[in-house]
Amino acid sequence: MNIALRIFLVIGAVIVFAMVIRKIRKSEMQASDSVFWLLFAGAFVVIALIPQIAFVVSDWLGFDSPSNFVFLFVIAILFIKAFTLSADVARLRQKVVALTQEIALREKR
Repeated sequence: MNIALRIFLVIGAVIVFAMVIRKIRKSEMQASDSVFWLLFAGAFVVIALIPQIAFVVSDWLGFDSPSNFVFLFVIAILFIKAFTLSADVARLRQKVVALTQEIALREKR
């Protein structure tokens, strides 16, 4: 794996760690979200420090390059996170509608 990609992964992980710690200190992030991002950044560090993992997994999955595997891994994880956030937003929208209707019924009485 290219040294530039490894450096980029570590720098990205440090930035994510710093942002998450800052949000936690300001109480602007829930624990479940912070755990996800800390594990995500930790995976960056592990892949950057032990690139053999990327080589083994990319060979096992049939990728031509470990870099391709790393990029696909990042895209897949972020896609899953976006899907779960979308599902959460849909659930919260339904709750807002239900609460709005309940308040309207109470005020009508």
